[in-house]
Amino acid sequence: MALRAAAAASVAAISSVSRTRRSLAVSLSTSTNFPFNLPQSKVEKPPPAEPSTNLFVSGLSKRTTTEGLRDAFAKFGEVVNARVVTDRVSGHSKGFGFVKYATLEDAESGIKGMDGQFLDGWVIFAEYARPRPPIPSLNNAPPPQGQWGSS
Repeated sequence: MALRAAAAASVAAISSVSRTRRSLAVSLSTSTNFPFNLPQSKVEKPPPAEPSTNLFVSGLSKRTTTEGLRDAFAKFGEVVNARVVTDRVSGHSKGFGFVKYATLEDAESGIKGMDGQFLDGWVIFAEYARPRPPIPSLNNAPPPQGQWGSS
């Protein structure tokens, strides 16, 4: 008899805890004061870059060399320059690079031919390179004038 009463008490305690957990979960999911930002449903993509002869190539394998990048893109036009960006300290590839073509038409055919293709076992992405944004000045100071900062 005492065993039955103890079992009934433990079942009641367990169901009370599960009801509390459920109500806590509901209140957290419907609360507007949740301390974290929830993921946005829409991610805005930046506008496409202006067509230029310089291409940005991402998704490169760590084994891809500048020569390999040049050879892959040379099939679609005259490559003026190609460069895989590397880490200054280790010398390893950072996984992206740039290819510069002689004409806009060659650059366009390079994008059409290589975007989404495999290079050294990895899928790469080619797009027009965006110009580097200007570097903001420190403390909103004007740029230095002359050799010592004033003229």
